[in-house]
This record gives sequence, C-alpha cells and structure tokens, in this order.
Amino acid sequence: MNFRFRRLRLVFLTRTAMQFTPGNPANILRGALGLELQKRDPALYARVFRPCAAPPPTREQQVYRMPSGFLAPPLPFVFRAGHLNGKLLEPGESFNFDLHLFDTRPELCADLACAFEVIGREGIGPGRGRAELVQCTSEQMHLALIPSRDDISAISVRFLTPTELKAGNGVAPRPEFSVLFARVRDRISALSALYQENPLDLDFKGMGERACGISMSRCEVQNVAVLRRSSRTGQVHPLSGFVGESHYAGTLSEFVPFLEAAQFTGVGRQTVWGKGEIQISF
Repeated sequence: MNFRFRRLRLVFLTRTAMQFTPGNPANILRGALGLELQKRDPALYARVFRPCAAPPPTREQQVYRMPSGFLAPPLPFVFRAGHLNGKLLEPGESFNFDLHLFDTRPELCADLACAFEVIGREGIGPGRGRAELVQCTSEQMHLALIPSRDDISAISVRFLTPTELKAGNGVAPRPEFSVLFARVRDRISALSALYQENPLDLDFKGMGERACGISMSRCEVQNVAVLRRSSRTGQVHPLSGFVGESHYAGTLSEFVPFLEAAQFTGVGRQTVWGKGEIQISF
C-alpha cells in the first residue's frame, strides 16, 4: 500500500528586489500560480484549482471517511516555502521552494514549470519582484503506508505553520492523537482516491478505534492569528491555528507511515494556503 506524489523544486535568480511578507509565502505562490493559470490556460486552471468531485465512496468510507468535513475535493498540490517567510531578497540572490504534486501525470510538471517561468518574469509578491527560473527538478516519491518497525512507542509532532483540525462540528482546541490521525488518514485517503489509480484499502473503523488508545504525554502549542488578502476579490481571510509541539505515547507503529506522509501533504484546513505543515521525530 503506497502513496505517491511528485516533488518539484524550483530555483530562481532574482533580477530585482523581492519581498516575501511575513506569515504566508506559500499563499503568495499559490495566488500567483492561480492568476497565471487563469490567464494562460483556463482548462489547466480548472484541473489544478477546481478538481472534479471524488468518486462515490464505498459504504465503509461513507461511515468512516466522510465525517472529515471536506466541503470540496482537496486540491492536488501544496507548497513548501516556509524558509522564505519574511525574507527580503536583493538582486542576484537565489531562492527556491518545493511544490508537492499529488496528480503525478508528467505533463502537469512541465505545464507548471512554464507557468512559474512567466510568474518569475512578471513579478512575485506585493512589490512584484522579478526573478528568472534557472532550474526545475522533479522527483517521484513512493511512501509505503505499512509499518516498517514494531517498537515505536513515542513520537513528537511539530506544527510548523498554523494548523486547524476539525473535530465534530467545530475545531479541536489541541491536537489529541485520535483527531490528528483521523484528519491525516482522511486527507491521504481522499488524495489517493482522487488522483491515483487505486483508493487505499484501509480499516477506517479499526484504525480510528486504535488511535483513541494513543495518549498525549505533553502538549506545547499556542494559537496564532494570520490574515491573507485575496488579490482577486480583496477579501481578507483568517489563517489562524495552533503551532508548537505535541508528544504522544502508545503503540504507534501502524500510524507512523501516515504521519510521515503527512509531512508532505499537510493536514487540516487550508493546506494550499500554507497551513498544516508538520514535522515528526522519534
């Protein structure tokens, strides 16, 4: 049982000064990509930003996957650009970011590289700093979702960007393991069903019940508030959530591969705006 995606790394050389305002470099890049695709290829824009609805779920998935709260299909990408947060680049400096694509068709990589070549030339960020795309590399990633070890009894999860996890009809105030794992499992399952050949064959109920047996041994998270302004509508949207670190103890081996995959997919709400980036350690 594997989860596949393609990791693109785009490297630029700045031609004029460029500012990534504090709080949300991933959202700056997402917005620039959306605007460029709308102009150059509406069909490609729809494929990337307005994917079709997922296939009807099985009876088991209706019971155990659908409560995850997806109002729309998850988009087939996330950016990894946290190192650019608040960065001011002078002419002649280089910078890079990663784009994780869950729709792995090779032609999509080339299309997005072309789009970012134009984006760099026309300007990125509030000051429209210009840059030249000098390199784009693509790596096919295969992540096994089966336990590789039998003795994992403790793990810590760092929430690098604001994270919101739905729980019931609201938002979880802190990342209890059962809630965190449910959102990780549901996101990976949905991405697999939408963009890969075979949906994951998971014991949704059993895994959920076993996740309830994992305890939180320490929790050091705090809520932060970040805002984004839509360049298209001018509306301001909150990007709040918690950041920090949480520690878990119990029989964790079967859950670790999903948490490792979530380092690449993100977890929770608004991942394409840069939220829900996590890092795990043992």
